[in-house]
Amino acid sequence: MDLNLISYKLETPIGLLYLIASSNALIKICFKTENCDLIHRVNTGENRIIRTAVSQFNEYFSGIRKNFTIPLMPQGTAFQKQVWQQLPQIPYGKTISYQELAASIGDKKKARAVGSANSRNPIPVIIPCHRVIRKNGSLGGYSRGIEKKRFLLRLEGNIIF
Repeated sequence: MDLNLISYKLETPIGLLYLIASSNALIKICFKTENCDLIHRVNTGENRIIRTAVSQFNEYFSGIRKNFTIPLMPQGTAFQKQVWQQLPQIPYGKTISYQELAASIGDKKKARAVGSANSRNPIPVIIPCHRVIRKNGSLGGYSRGIEKKRFLLRLEGNIIF
């Protein structure tokens, strides 16, 4: 792990977020409510990546930004990374089912595994796991809290939820 990681506290409409970045990429986003021991092992501060992330979050929550363009380096298994790479392909304001996401990586029978990978997404909101719902059209779960998922979907214009 890069010894030059830094963390930054960002107040947002969905609560306090801790952004953790190297000098090259955003590594992790932790909600205040999560157990995120990494924030206690790195210095606080800012760099170009943090400043860009803060700016893009502000634009997103203001309804201006629809896609994030910040360099990311999520840490996970090969399967998790495969799932996370598909999530930004879901258009802003749209949703897909866990089964559809599983089919996009080659096996619609892996819907549960896709759901598990979603719950371990280390860079939520930017990697939009909130856009994945149950096949029956209900919200499904969200490891950061269902109300946060509902808020994000509504922010993106999905008034169904």
